[in-house]
Amino acid sequence: MQDSLDSYDYLIVGAGPAGCLLANRLSADPSVRVLLLEAGGRDSYPWIHIPVGYLYCIGNPRTDWCYATAAEPGLNGRALNYPRGRVLGGSSSINGMIYMRGQARDYDAWAAAGNPGWAWDDVLPLFRRTENHFAGSSELHGGDGEWRVERQRLSWQVLEAFRQAAAQSGIASIEDFNGGDNEGCSYFQVNQRRGVRWNAAKAFLRDIRRRPNLRVLTGAEVQRLILAEGRAAALQLRWQGRERTIRAHREILLCAGAIGTPALLQRSGIGPRPLLQRLGIGVQHELPGVGANLQDHLQLRLVYKVSGVRTLNQIAASPWGKLGMGLEYLLRRSGPLAMAPSQLGAFARSSAEQPSANLQYHVQPLSLERFGEPLHEFPAFTASVCNLRPHSRGKVEIRSLELGEPPLIQPNYLSDARDLQVAAEAIRLTRRIVAAPALAPFRPEEYKPGPGYQSEEELRRAAGEIGTTIFHPVGTCRMGAGRDAVVDAQLRVHGVPGLRIADASIMPSIVSGNTCSPVLMIAEKAAALIAAQAGAATVEMAPVLAD
Repeated sequence: MQDSLDSYDYLIVGAGPAGCLLANRLSADPSVRVLLLEAGGRDSYPWIHIPVGYLYCIGNPRTDWCYATAAEPGLNGRALNYPRGRVLGGSSSINGMIYMRGQARDYDAWAAAGNPGWAWDDVLPLFRRTENHFAGSSELHGGDGEWRVERQRLSWQVLEAFRQAAAQSGIASIEDFNGGDNEGCSYFQVNQRRGVRWNAAKAFLRDIRRRPNLRVLTGAEVQRLILAEGRAAALQLRWQGRERTIRAHREILLCAGAIGTPALLQRSGIGPRPLLQRLGIGVQHELPGVGANLQDHLQLRLVYKVSGVRTLNQIAASPWGKLGMGLEYLLRRSGPLAMAPSQLGAFARSSAEQPSANLQYHVQPLSLERFGEPLHEFPAFTASVCNLRPHSRGKVEIRSLELGEPPLIQPNYLSDARDLQVAAEAIRLTRRIVAAPALAPFRPEEYKPGPGYQSEEELRRAAGEIGTTIFHPVGTCRMGAGRDAVVDAQLRVHGVPGLRIADASIMPSIVSGNTCSPVLMIAEKAAALIAAQAGAATVEMAPVLAD
């Protein structure tokens, strides 16, 4: 039996970073009613909040959708686990907590591609509005927002040596990655508060949960959008074991991410006609770009054995070491349990021809065969390097109308020859850094991929063997004009009034860095656009008063 739960002014699908921020901003107007829908549960799982707990959240169906890619030819036929947050706070509850904006040129390129209002000078105030930076307000940073940014609470000799080695290799040490040009080497700033993860639910929902005009439903799986005369009018969802229909008076806002949003649109008959017809879905509105243009950062995890220096591998292997880590975190909220997955970062150019840094390093005082497996028994560090501006493009497609069947995720890593070239250059640059004098006392020995890979062909093959996702899928509902675009510069879905998208799927091209905070910026922009539209409508409807 189907029944109507209620109707609201705004329906928000997905309580990740974008959904949480939009719920906060829109419900600040007491005259509107807002409903935030999350398929996962509350963020009450303790491991969400201890920074190292991402190890227990990723791959855990309590907090993760547990997706996987198709077998990837560019990765020698390997399929990759593809974590996406399925909990209040979304992927901000399970991610690496790194605060990163990208480069000014990323956003200037969005604007130049026909998206006015998205240049760096336009979006910097939005980043600042959201930010609560440890150094307070400045020309570049905000001090009064909800999104807490702090320095990391750790110290590793091997990381400091890598930073010095980077400087010796021409990658200068800098203090801040977030001024518009992130080239250089520094420690990542993180979304934590005093050593505890600061997710979007804490930042944007915790202080407003008593607003009478805001309702948050967890365990609510949205099945499809309902159109009425071409307009997005309602959602059909499954909640508490029953199918329900909820209507929207003003707008439906999709914030389900680069995987969830295109899948929902396709289930609703909005997307590429051949896919919808193949699955027997009635075409409600043809949009060929829904699910196309998938982009992701592929990281190459180079591992180096070392000696004469402490790494997490030795500490975690000892019962006394584990006890010490626990006590340090309990007493001081510091140490390895307070670590983000990556601590030291670097942005560099793979070759002199690059106009700006096109590589990002995540350097860690630990190593393992693959994510989710135990640390190695020998002391080692990992220097992961990813191509920030890949040319390879993939897709997301549903396989059926069943909510329980995961979509096809096909990133097509390294399918473009230019990405293979950058991968080979990245391995060579990493070797030059590790060979610098600052690391020499620790006698680094390449373990992965291994010194046997030397020729161009061998290095390209190595990239396919050690490459893995760094969890940054974007672009599957591209913003812009043209037949393959899904939303306009106002984030409105082309041809479907009353429907807007505000998440990573709208990025025309991937940003040069981690994606969580840029998604918050997109949501902040959406909130401003909605407010401006609502204000214009109010002015338009206002009665003319006689003199």
